[in-house]
Amino acid sequence: MAEKNKKRLDKESVDLPKRKDDMEKEAIRKEIEKEIAEDLAEKKQKKKKRLSKRRVFIAILIVLIVLVPIFALGIANFTSKNESKPEKKEKIVEKKEEKEEEEIIETPKVTIVDENTTSRPFAVMINNVGQARALQSGLQDAYIMYEMIVEGGITRYMALFLDQNTERIGSIRSARHYYLDYALENDAIYVHHGRSPQAASDFGKLGVTRIEVAEGKTGWRDRTLNVSSEHTLFTSIAKLKNGLSGKRVERNNPLLLKYSATSLELASIANSQVANKVSINYSNNTTSSYVYDAEAKVYKRYVNGVEHKDFVTKKQYTFKNIITYQVSNYTIAGDDKGRQTLNNIGSGTGYYISEGYAVPINWSKSSRAAQTKYSLQDGTELVVNDGNTFIQIQPKGRSLSISGESGS
Repeated sequence: MAEKNKKRLDKESVDLPKRKDDMEKEAIRKEIEKEIAEDLAEKKQKKKKRLSKRRVFIAILIVLIVLVPIFALGIANFTSKNESKPEKKEKIVEKKEEKEEEEIIETPKVTIVDENTTSRPFAVMINNVGQARALQSGLQDAYIMYEMIVEGGITRYMALFLDQNTERIGSIRSARHYYLDYALENDAIYVHHGRSPQAASDFGKLGVTRIEVAEGKTGWRDRTLNVSSEHTLFTSIAKLKNGLSGKRVERNNPLLLKYSATSLELASIANSQVANKVSINYSNNTTSSYVYDAEAKVYKRYVNGVEHKDFVTKKQYTFKNIITYQVSNYTIAGDDKGRQTLNNIGSGTGYYISEGYAVPINWSKSSRAAQTKYSLQDGTELVVNDGNTFIQIQPKGRSLSISGESGS
């Protein structure tokens, strides 16, 4: 455009008539130069606009190059986080379940009895003469057992069964009046076959709930045994339930003993002593003894130095806890069988023995039906380890030996 205008200027300059004066010629030249200047300015403005557009385009392109990857990465991270959330949630649930499981494990429960049960136990009289002892059955299922002296220097057991299904218990023997005191303190249903005159008199006086076992409905005689008939009467929990008609079956008393689900620190109790062997003499013909099994944390039971075993399982009886104390006994005046009575109402001292240690205790019983209270020397209520307990009520003055010596 500029070249064209220049040519035009030159041409018009040449062709102007000579007759025009110099002023007219100068005016024309200025007009042409103005047009040329306007053309150049227009061209420059257009070029500037084109450059500005190009810069905007380049800027947009740079922004896109930078932002697109960042945006894409953000989407990827967001997706990744969302996808990982269920897994995280699962892990949280798993940890919660593990924690709940740990909490269950960390809360041990007493197993020897259901501490919430309201059932009445059965308190069964067990024959313990030498001929019958080898036939004794089901005693490992008892949560508490008692041993006391009877006539002739022999002893008799009373075994308490609570919420059990034991299929063979016995052999069953006759009642003695002071055993009723311990059936009553446990609000138990007293089970026997036969009775002494004193016991017969006390059944009604003391309001004793009882089942007298007989062949058929509540028991049976095992005539395959080569022993006297008096040693052959047995029962079971199922048979005993046949004798419950019309009887109260819910317990009014609390459980006699308070149990600890975790092992007690008996060694730390004042005046405790190591007790690996225990010997409790009742008479010239009966001594009950125990040897501690440190691995199983129970006491293996012996009678007159012989392993005390179950007739059915052939296994030696074991006990977690032993409570032993002494009371005086004497022969009932005028009794033709030499039957005994006990001065068991009152208080005294004894020992609680468990897991290799013996600790001194106090006991007290305020009446025949009242529960025996056991406490440590400082007056704290006795708590026993979770497990079965043998309560050995020994004649006063007989020998009691507690030794730290190991071995059988």
